[in-house]
Amino acid sequence: MMLFKRGFIALFTLFTLSVSIQANALSEGDMAPDFTLKNMQGENLKLSEQRGNIILINFWASWCGPCRKEMPVLQKLEDKYRDLGVAVWGVNVEQENQAGKDFLADLNLSFDIFFDETNSLSETYDVKAMPTTVIVDRDGKVRYVFLGYQDGYEKKYAAAIKKLIRE
Repeated sequence: MMLFKRGFIALFTLFTLSVSIQANALSEGDMAPDFTLKNMQGENLKLSEQRGNIILINFWASWCGPCRKEMPVLQKLEDKYRDLGVAVWGVNVEQENQAGKDFLADLNLSFDIFFDETNSLSETYDVKAMPTTVIVDRDGKVRYVFLGYQDGYEKKYAAAIKKLIRE
């Protein structure tokens, strides 16, 4: 009987922990957690100060092959939609940022790049895949979350951006 009771308590604790973790996961429709990070030009940018704009936040790492493939796609999206109030923010999740800087050296990107050296932002945004792309609407709500990257995702990103522009 005692063994059954311990097993039940362990199972209940595991279930409670699981529910708690799921409750903290970022979901579409949630307000995007606010943050301030310094971009590579040394300028502090705060997400909540971007209200009125659509922000595509892309979490990436230098060791991520799909991230390298995706970066030029993100640049094209910002180039195309910048004048309509769309910005791309690239957030490197590595604690040592030299690898990220080396990764960027030959990519010729002009969108804002940040380094989340403490991983606090990627934890807040519940990043579980590389890359992870979060699109925040003009009101500061998370509207789309894309995990990973494959050829063709740029069409999904563009469709999401166009929908938000029309709202």
